[in-house]
Amino acid sequence: MKKKLSMLLLTSAVVLTASACGNQEPKANDTKTAASSETKNEAAKGIQTSLEGKNVEVEFWHAMTGEQEKALTKITNDFTAKYPNIKVKLVAQGNYGDLQQKLTAAAKAKKSPTLSQTYEDWNTEFIQNDIVTDLTPYINDPKYGWKKEELEDIAKVYRDGNMWDGKYYSLPFNKSTNVLFYNKTLLDKAGVKVPTTWDELKDAAKKLTQDKPDGKGKVIGMGFENSIGMDLHTYVLQAGGTYIDEKNLKLQLTAPEAKDAMNFLYGFIKDGTGRLAGEDKFMSDPFGRGDVAMYVGSSAGITFVDKAIAGKFDWAVAPLVKGKKSAAVIQGTNVSVYRSSSDEQKLAAWEYIKFLINTENTAYWAMQTGYLPVRTSASNLDSYKQFVKEKPNQGVAEKQLADGFFYSRVLGSTAVKNVVMKEVENAFLGKKSIDQALADAEKAGNEEMQKAKAASGK
Repeated sequence: MKKKLSMLLLTSAVVLTASACGNQEPKANDTKTAASSETKNEAAKGIQTSLEGKNVEVEFWHAMTGEQEKALTKITNDFTAKYPNIKVKLVAQGNYGDLQQKLTAAAKAKKSPTLSQTYEDWNTEFIQNDIVTDLTPYINDPKYGWKKEELEDIAKVYRDGNMWDGKYYSLPFNKSTNVLFYNKTLLDKAGVKVPTTWDELKDAAKKLTQDKPDGKGKVIGMGFENSIGMDLHTYVLQAGGTYIDEKNLKLQLTAPEAKDAMNFLYGFIKDGTGRLAGEDKFMSDPFGRGDVAMYVGSSAGITFVDKAIAGKFDWAVAPLVKGKKSAAVIQGTNVSVYRSSSDEQKLAAWEYIKFLINTENTAYWAMQTGYLPVRTSASNLDSYKQFVKEKPNQGVAEKQLADGFFYSRVLGSTAVKNVVMKEVENAFLGKKSIDQALADAEKAGNEEMQKAKAASGK
């Protein structure tokens, strides 16, 4: 059992950097930053830069591939047609881990792009080091900015996740949340209702774990991505607990709720009714083969799931089950502008961001990629309503925004994710008891946060 589980956990050693935003924890003003005199002056007098008669090139570093990159390219080409004096050079930088490393290296070398995709926790460090631009003066500018209703058209959960100490250092772009994928054909055949609670999920997983109809192999009831260590945050909140005390920089992993969450997750592996993606890397492939009946994964994976299934069986998407309460991490990146850029490049980047996430384009992006539209007005477009009517799975994730939260943005949060991932793996492999793994994760995570705080001089 341990040998088999070890193979399933092989790819979970590398953290899949992901952040999100929401209404539970942390607060929108959790990171204190001192605005530069330049930013204060801009806010007072408005944006003085003009692009009239000027040709400006900006570079946008991203991690989009496949259909996502195609959609981004289409939107960018449309922008160029509208603003022929602004050239946006799209530069793919591999996966998110690659992008983060390259952004950090570029900042040290003072060679940052004009703008890029960023996660919230990356921005905490960038803000501390005065690398990214405060976009608030652009948002509020009477000539180039948004009206109040345009800003508030962006869902509050996304606005909160892009605000530090009352200032916006990024804006939302490609957003998603975890949902429950299920094989409707298998559930109907087994007489299992779509689960909505922890207990119902455990019961459904047991009933759905069975030999395949052709006798070749076994169907496992429940599946989780290899990044299950990051998902622990969600289940701690669902258990009614607090994952991290941000004010005092202390993880709460030895609390009863954290133990309940860990026992809930490990229970599927322990009794053989659950598995991880393992060498498949993502659960969409095992699910598409019919190897698992249900799994928790990103709503942005809907198009990949549909491709993997290729019409072999009926499937659908449901909101995450709940414990004592509902909670769903809001994932995906935002867009930030770098301070090393010229004033003209910053303004050009701002015009591009506005275009990228306007009502029509965020709706188009969502329909092409499976991500969520970031504006309420996009969800109300007739074209988007018709899209969701024809593809109801696309509309499920939006129902969870009220229960959304974003991952911690404290300094050292990436190191904390690594620590928790490692200790969850140790528990799943049977190297440590759940209590010991959680205690070790809490201790090491707290040390990482204190180390990062000391290094920042705060």
